[in-house]
Amino acid sequence: MSELLIEELRGGLVECEYAGHICGVAYSGDTVYRVGNPDHMTYLRSAAKPFQAIPSFRLGIGDKFGLTGKEQAIMTASHRSEPFHVEVLTSMLGKIGVLESDLVCHSSYPLNVKAKDALVEAGKPPRRLYHNCSGKHLGILALCVSEGYPLAGYDQPEHPAQQAIIRALAELSEYPQEHIHIGIDGCGFPVFALPLSNLAKAYLKLACPELIADPQTRAAVEKMTKLMNEHYEMVSGTDMICSTLLMDDNIVAKGGAKGVYCFGLRKERTAFALKVMDGSEDKWPMIVASILEQIGYDRTETIERLYRLCPKLFANGNGTIVGENRPVFRLQKQ
Repeated sequence: MSELLIEELRGGLVECEYAGHICGVAYSGDTVYRVGNPDHMTYLRSAAKPFQAIPSFRLGIGDKFGLTGKEQAIMTASHRSEPFHVEVLTSMLGKIGVLESDLVCHSSYPLNVKAKDALVEAGKPPRRLYHNCSGKHLGILALCVSEGYPLAGYDQPEHPAQQAIIRALAELSEYPQEHIHIGIDGCGFPVFALPLSNLAKAYLKLACPELIADPQTRAAVEKMTKLMNEHYEMVSGTDMICSTLLMDDNIVAKGGAKGVYCFGLRKERTAFALKVMDGSEDKWPMIVASILEQIGYDRTETIERLYRLCPKLFANGNGTIVGENRPVFRLQKQ
């Protein structure tokens, strides 16, 4: 059963409740913290993007195509198509030598409201490049061009690029490939489901790549996660939780749709995976901040940034304080 994570109060009355599951693993891979069911099976959604980028990093795609650090970082991203994202994505198209029409993700407007409004006001149409997954898709297309794989069908589970992705995920999560449940994600890619405990193990290896046995994969993860921290703004966008956490060079983090969030801590050699069961995302910063507080995380500026994204007290449009967000869960040690 899921457990209550956050209460949202208005006028002293609980108006909304957010329940879910949390799993924290130690350097050994053992589950050491839990709320609810640490083995709850969940789709990774976009929390899979770092693992989907590993095959491209393993084969040195960045060097082969002369990609900048920002261009490589956006391969792991759920970007918001802010102007600086679009500039990088447009550059990648030219360097890789593919067409925007080669992307299977559908045309959309940016998720960033200001960027979307500017395009609508200018009468500009939606584009595939604006899709929040387009950086991931360009990374896979670059892999296909490099290795001579067909571009057609690069989103299908049997495609060699997708097979390389699921092998990487199985390796890092320590979960048998044949047991990984596969659906279809919003962008058309295969989407993978794992127990939270295995997802936390996978993020532990992103934070502590010395745990990865294969030297080529280890080197790829070291480079990829370094770029995610150095170019944190590429991984999501302005005032988003992923970019906010990645400002802290001790953290590797990525979230996905429908309430799944994951992060690993380098110095503490610990990683967490969580799922908000109603699929909401706006309480992620408070949940993560509370986890960090409960384990005694010493970079208080990171916690403060998270609370700015999801304040304990919230106001209405007139600026009047009308309610409170309150974390109510306690990590259970195992």
